[in-house]
Amino acid sequence: MTEAVTVEAFGRPRIKPEHRAYRTVDGNVRVGSVIHGIGAEIADPQGWVWTLVEAMDGSRGPSEVVAEVLRTHPDLPGEDARQAMADLLAAGFVDDARASVPVPPREEDRYSRGVPLLRWMDLAPRTSPWDAQLRLREARVLLIGVGGTGGHAAQALVASGVGHVHCVDPDAVELSNLNRQPLYRESDLGRPKVEAAVATLRALNSDVTVTGERREVARPEELAALVAGSRQAGRPPGGPPSVSAAGWGATGAEHHKPDGTPGPAGPPAETAEGAGRALSSSTPAPALPPSPYDLLVLAADRPDAIRQWTNRACLAAGLPWVDAGYRGPLVTAGVYVPGQGACWECLRDGEIARRDLRLGPGQDPEVASPRMPWNPASAVTAGLSGALLAHAALALLTGVPAMEPGFRFGVNLMLPGDPVHQRTPRHLDCPACGERA
Repeated sequence: MTEAVTVEAFGRPRIKPEHRAYRTVDGNVRVGSVIHGIGAEIADPQGWVWTLVEAMDGSRGPSEVVAEVLRTHPDLPGEDARQAMADLLAAGFVDDARASVPVPPREEDRYSRGVPLLRWMDLAPRTSPWDAQLRLREARVLLIGVGGTGGHAAQALVASGVGHVHCVDPDAVELSNLNRQPLYRESDLGRPKVEAAVATLRALNSDVTVTGERREVARPEELAALVAGSRQAGRPPGGPPSVSAAGWGATGAEHHKPDGTPGPAGPPAETAEGAGRALSSSTPAPALPPSPYDLLVLAADRPDAIRQWTNRACLAAGLPWVDAGYRGPLVTAGVYVPGQGACWECLRDGEIARRDLRLGPGQDPEVASPRMPWNPASAVTAGLSGALLAHAALALLTGVPAMEPGFRFGVNLMLPGDPVHQRTPRHLDCPACGERA
């Protein structure tokens, strides 16, 4: 059980620099910045709350802060000032100016811009602003697909300091990849993607471990084996990239089926005859042992049923996972944690029930979407997709910002002000996560 964080444990409590307070024209105190979802406004008719936040500048201990407030407001009970400090801490606005930095100087410098952002978004009470970064340092992530979406996501995860990223992809670099896949150069043409990707990522951050394998995922059993860490996926950290069977055509969430691309219409609706499909929509996955990974990041969409396979395997192993993709100008990411909120199949079925395609009896929903052998994509759509995917992954690994799983979010480049957000309750009759699954 996690020990409660109290302000008395802080050597020099202060309002976080990113949450600097100010007084409004009507005398209230605003703290936490003006960003929606972070900031708060506190009524301060007697003025002592403002005195309190000014005293919490990192130069005083808790008792000294209270003494400073009482010096200006002698009629105020000291307990009120202490409780206000505790409330500010509980709301995520306080850190300890005297907290030590628990990483070597090299890492302190490397992450000196990222840690303040984590601190800014973190609304949980913590004794050190480095807590979230330390979680990343210890994390192990399985990344399937290092094309456009996956390449951008991998770059962000490694740059952010995720301790071990294991990459899986069977493809070789092609010229048509270079308009959107950031890990490759013209000199890499014909080279296995995973080999080039691992080399690029290791050069980006030598303080973390990056491994990889060229491996085909053609059946649900192979996906489950990756989740379980069997075969080369379970290689000890620091091992070189390896080569196995090629032929899985995943290029980073880019070859979406017409009704199988996430967006406002929701996550992909799998057809009954996905390539290599071995699980029917009513067959629950068998229980699996715990995965050696903390998170699965899915940046591939072939075979057609790969999201369903991932959903079933992660449910069976109790492994959180995220995915992302795009359909033309529509880019979304999904966040899933077994036992918390809707699973991918709940979201898919809920969205199918919600949307009205005005199809005739027996018409295939695929006719409502474009059908082509490849998905139109650019560096912008792939970059957005990978960035959303990395953000979702980092949030689940650190708890910053806090996310309630079981939803999709994204952006429509045609209507940037149009929110893209889908959430549905967990379905008790879901064949994957329901009560009878």
